[in-house]
Amino acid sequence: MAANAYANMAKMGASMPAEDNSAMRPSFGEVLKTSIQESMNTMKTGEQMSAKAVTGEASLPDVVSAVNAAELTLSTVVAVRDRMINAYQEIMRMPI
Repeated sequence: MAANAYANMAKMGASMPAEDNSAMRPSFGEVLKTSIQESMNTMKTGEQMSAKAVTGEASLPDVVSAVNAAELTLSTVVAVRDRMINAYQEIMRMPI
């Protein structure tokens, strides 16, 4: 998930001309929203595959792959959250 988001952003940056075309680029909020939706989809897929494993509908390699992707996504989300909180705290410590 995170690797996909980074790759998408890199592609968007590489395809954009050097001029200011801010109307064409997605906003930070849109990028964040898309990343959150992708994260949620990855987590749901991991849950669904785990449920299918219990009933015997999914193969073990598929379940392991989905659970690993969900685990990686969760650790990425937690790391981004921690960085955002640290940035906010640093801004709040700045003198006015």
